[in-house]
Amino acid sequence: MGVRFTGVGAATPTQTLTNAHLSALVETSDEWIRTRTGITQRLIAAPDQRLVDLAAEAAISALAMADLDPAAVDLVILATSTPDDLFGTACLVQTRIGATNAVAFDLTAACSGFIFGLVTAAQYLQTRTYRNAIVIGADILSRWVDWQDRRTCILFGDGAGAMVLQASDVDRLLSFELRSDGRLNEHLTLSFQGNSQPLCDAVAIAQGSFAPIAMNGREVYRFAVTQVPEVIEKALYRAHLSADDIDWLVLHQANQRILDAVADRLGVPAHKVISNVSQCGNTSAASIPIALTTPLQRQQIKRGDLIATAGFGAGLTWGAALFRWG
Repeated sequence: MGVRFTGVGAATPTQTLTNAHLSALVETSDEWIRTRTGITQRLIAAPDQRLVDLAAEAAISALAMADLDPAAVDLVILATSTPDDLFGTACLVQTRIGATNAVAFDLTAACSGFIFGLVTAAQYLQTRTYRNAIVIGADILSRWVDWQDRRTCILFGDGAGAMVLQASDVDRLLSFELRSDGRLNEHLTLSFQGNSQPLCDAVAIAQGSFAPIAMNGREVYRFAVTQVPEVIEKALYRAHLSADDIDWLVLHQANQRILDAVADRLGVPAHKVISNVSQCGNTSAASIPIALTTPLQRQQIKRGDLIATAGFGAGLTWGAALFRWG
C-alpha cells in the first residue's frame, strides 16, 4: 500500500514588487537585496485578494493535471500560517473547488507546512483510509510584514501551490524526516500581542492582534544550512539512497544563499536544483509546490524522477521528503 504523486498547480498574484520599489520604501538597494537573498522581485496579493482565491486556483490546476474529478477527492489539507479565517480556511477551499465529499482542515507549520502536509496526507492514503488527497500550501505573508523593516520586507511574497496524491499499490513516497524545536522559536515569529482589558472587577482579558513578522536572519540561516542537509541525508539513508541518486532538489525557497549552501553540502550540482526565488520571493508554505509546477508543466521532470524536498521555518520546524514523480 502506497501513494503516488499525480498533479501540481500554482497560483500567484499579478502585483509585482521589485527591489527598486523597496528602495523607495526603506534604506536598501537592488544590489544589497540580490547579493544577500538572490531575490529581484516578489508577487504581492491585491487588497481584495483572499487566501482562498489563490489556494482554490492552485488546487483546480493540480486536479486538472492529475485528471481527477474534484468529487473524488477525499481529503483537503491546507498548509498555511495566514488563513482568511482563524477558525480555518480549508473548508472554504473545499467548497470553492467542488470537493463535496472531502474532509478538509488547516495545518500550520510555517514554511515547513507543505512537507508536513504531504507526509500527513500520505498516512491516510497508505492506510487506505482515503484514496485521493490534495495538499495545498498557501500564504499571504504581505499581510503581516513590517514594510519599514528591511530585514524582512525584502524577503516575502504571496502565492499558493497544490499537489494531488493518490493511493497506489506501489509506494512512491520513499522516506521522510520531520523535526521541531521550540527552543529556537524566538528566531522567527508572528506572535499575538494583546492589551489587558478588564471585563469586571475580578476578570480581565487580553485583546489585540498579531505583531509583524520578526526574524533573526543570521540564526535562521545558520539553522537552515546545518539542519536541512542533515534531514535530507537521514531520509536518503532510510531509503537506501545517496545524494547522487537525486534527480531534482526542491527546497523551500527562502533565499538563494541557503539553496546554494544546502546543495553544496549535499554535493548536488546546480543544474539539479530548482529555484524560482528570484522571481517569487519567499512564499512560505507555497514555495515548494510553486517551484515544482513550471518544470513539471514543461516536462523537465519525468515520471520516475527522484525528487528530494525539504522545508524549514518558524517553530522552528523542518523536514524532508523523498518521492518519485508519477
